[in-house]
This record gives sequence, C-alpha cells and structure tokens, in this order.
Amino acid sequence: MSRRIEIELTSLRDDGSWTWRAAGAREPRGVVESMMVPSGAKVGEVLRAEIEADLDGNRVLSVSALKAKNERTGLLQILPSDKPFQPVTEQPARRDRRGGDKRGGDRRDGDRRGRSGPRSDRGPRGDRPPKGERNERAGGPEREPRPDRPRRAFSEPPPELPTRPKPKRVRAHREHVDAVLSELPEAQRTIAEKVLAGGLPAVRTAIEAQNRQNVAEGKEKIPAEGLLTLAENLLPRLRIAEWRDRAVAAESIISDVDIRDLRQIVVTAAQLVAPDEDTRALVARMQAALATRQEVETKNWLDDIAAATGVGRIVRALRMSSQPPKAGVRFPPMLATQLANATSAGLSSEAPADRWSALLEAAAFSPIRTLVAPVSVPSPVPDTVMATVTRLAPLMPQVAALFGVAPDPAAKTPRPLQPPRPDRTKASDTTGRADSGKTGQKRRPAERSPGARGERGKPRRDPVSVKGAPAKSMPTESPSPEAPTSPQAPTEVGPTSPERPTSPERPTEMAPPPQPVAPMDSAG
Repeated sequence: MSRRIEIELTSLRDDGSWTWRAAGAREPRGVVESMMVPSGAKVGEVLRAEIEADLDGNRVLSVSALKAKNERTGLLQILPSDKPFQPVTEQPARRDRRGGDKRGGDRRDGDRRGRSGPRSDRGPRGDRPPKGERNERAGGPEREPRPDRPRRAFSEPPPELPTRPKPKRVRAHREHVDAVLSELPEAQRTIAEKVLAGGLPAVRTAIEAQNRQNVAEGKEKIPAEGLLTLAENLLPRLRIAEWRDRAVAAESIISDVDIRDLRQIVVTAAQLVAPDEDTRALVARMQAALATRQEVETKNWLDDIAAATGVGRIVRALRMSSQPPKAGVRFPPMLATQLANATSAGLSSEAPADRWSALLEAAAFSPIRTLVAPVSVPSPVPDTVMATVTRLAPLMPQVAALFGVAPDPAAKTPRPLQPPRPDRTKASDTTGRADSGKTGQKRRPAERSPGARGERGKPRRDPVSVKGAPAKSMPTESPSPEAPTSPQAPTEVGPTSPERPTSPERPTEMAPPPQPVAPMDSAG
C-alpha cells in the first residue's frame, strides 16, 4: 500500500539517478530515476513523493513538486500615531458607605425619590443634626438602652489522650510451605495445593467436579478413595509448615504483633499432629511470648481506662473496659468505683439526651453496669432516652426502675450497637457518572460467565486430575486448626460480692440481627 511523504534530494549519481531520503530524517531513503524528478531539480530540494514498501525496500512511484504556500492577505497594518503621548492617571471614586448613588453630580428630587416626589416629613439636609446627635426621635418615646445578652455556657472539651501505636497483623510467608511442596512429586503437588486452599472438602469437591465432567465426555471416573487417602496423609505435614510460617512471621514482630494473632497461633499449635523438635521449641517460645504480652496489654488496658476517667473521657473509658486483652480479667474494685461514680455523675437532668444515650450504651456492656446509679432523671424524658432505657433494661434493671420500665424476663440480651457506616450510594453514583461520561448514567456491573460459579452460587474449583494413586478406604476428616477464637469479656464487678468468680466466655453468635445506629459522642 502506497503512502505520500516529503523527500529531500541528497545527490545526483553518474547514471543520472538521484538519491533521496525523508525530509528532515535519515530513514527511509533510496534511489529514484531521473525521469520521475521534475526538471530543474537540485540537491537539497524537497519534493512530494508517493512510495511503496516491499521486500526489496522502498520504491518511488511518482514525484511532484510541493505546492506553493499561499501568502496571507487581508492583514491590517497598525500605523503609529503622530500625536504626542500624554500619560493618564485613573483614581476610582469612593462609594458612599450608606449605599448612595454611584452616579456623580446632583440629581433632581424626582430622580432621588422616584415619581412620587420628595418626602414631606424630612427637612433640608442642612437643618439635620450631625450623625452623632441623632439619638432622640422626633415626636416619639425615648429608646431604652439595650440590655446585656446572657452569655452562652461554655465548657472546655476534655483533653485528648495520646493513642498507642496500632498493633501489627501477622503476614506469613511461604518458606516452609514451598519447601514441603518442592519435595513432593508433580502429581501430588496438585493435591497439596488443594489441601492448602480448603482442606479435604476442597479435594472432594474437585474430584466430584472432575467425575461429572468425565461422565459427560464419556470417560471413566477418577477413584476418589485413593486421592482422599493421599490428601489425608499430606494434611498434617502441610498444616505444620503453614503454622511455622505464621509463627516465624509473628516472632519477627513479637513486641508489636496483634495479641489476637498471637493467641490464635498458640491455640492452633495444640492441634498440630506429630510436630518435630524444632516445631515444639517454636511452640514453647510462642506460649511464653503470649503470657508476657498478656501481662503487658492488661497493664496498658487498666492505665488507659484510668487516664480516660481522670480527664473526663467517660464514654471512652467505658468502651475500653468492655474490651479486655484476656478473658476473665479481674477488674480492680477501686477503678470500678471511680468509673461508676463518674458515669453516675454524668447521668443527670441537666445532661442532653444524646449524652444520656451515649453513656447508657457504653455502660451497659462494661463490667461496672450494676454500679451505675443516675443522679437525677430528666423531666420530661426524651423519646430517645426512653427507647435506650427500654432496650437496655435487661442489663441495667436499676436504671430502668428509675424510669418506670420493668424488664421483660423473656427478652433477649441486647447486643452493642453497630457504628454508623458511611453512605456509599453517593460515591458509587459519582464513580458511575465519571466512568460513563454522562450525567445520571450508572455503571453496569460486569457480567459473569455462567461457568464461574457452580451449584447454589458456590465458586467452582479446578478439578484434580491425578491418576495412579493407591485406592484405600475412605478416611475421616481432621478438624481445621485455623478456627478463630471467640471474643473475650472481662469479669464484672458487683456491688455486694467483690470476690465473685469469673464469668465464662460469651459464645459467638452467628448472623447477628440488624441493630440501630449507635449515638455519636463528642465529649466522652
């Protein structure tokens, strides 16, 4: 396919042909016959050529002279002035402070007052008293002095407390897992990857999917018993390698690691099958590190609660008291009394409704909830406060009795309110408009192929195609050692039984019901 370019004649050869190159560049270049070049051409002249590229190089099809550029016409010429230059200084006029007329000079009375004429009750401007003497109204009562406005009650917000650094989460590498996989044959490595991804259920699901595909294609089924037995034998070794990767990663940041991850590593170590000597030594170090970290975190927890209570951050202190670093931690009676007195002092008739709701919501799930006694009850009781007292009546019956609310014995124990979530509707709508380029046009979700998910919306897994494994009886599954631990709860402090034994851990509830939005606290 030919194209047009501008070429520059570089030299004239002895046989009459010309050498050329692209104007202003080195490539492309070549030779053109003299019969194609316009007469009178010379070296360095730029011409317009039509060339075609093939396997032998560039071939010139035709050459023509460039079109002459049209000179611009119709331009106006600016002639200099013969008059001498006189500089001019401009100074804007000041505007009247009373919003007077912007036009200069005197106006007629009809223009100043409109078509209705001048006002009859106002005398000439020269007879008016100065501006500072216009205190008395003509023919009217004397204006009384303005009373002083009462100043609003201003309260200093509680000082901010220094926050502790956020603990680091464990990010395990795959050193030990990759070492185990490298020692396995290629046929067993596929099964090991499935075991690491989802345990024995993942292997069984992959085998069933492969067998369904083989039946549809008219092939024989894969023997599931042998593959499951092989996966059962690989599972303990893979779990130990996976645990060691997490333990080594936690040991590298042992002073800053999140205590939840450290506790999970120690709990999982008890489920390892036949660990070696190095693994048992690593387990002992993890247990000692967990005991040390729990003592440090418990001391920091109590210090933070005491500091927040001392500066007036009562809501923060109550929320921290319900989140101990270890289950069954004994809350100090002296600190419990101090926190309960500060909470009761904040529950008075002078406190606003949102303050009541914030304090009650935080105190209901703290270990000092039975010690809270409001100073006075607001009158009338706001609807939001009554709704909060009614909801928390099973946890704080002594507070509900002050409002005339009787707890329902059959009512379920209330759960803490969930924090408000940000509204993502507006942000997603803005993103959709930016992607589509049109106002109001929402972005459609990407369509998924029907093969991306299997039955009941579960993601399909790649089938395991390993043949030649020995067939044995169906093994039993071992429990997964990566089960998360349940949330912890501190031991409550009662008003009459300070030596009451610790309460058991709260069970983990699945699929909690939706809760109303928690009230925001600005001063606590």
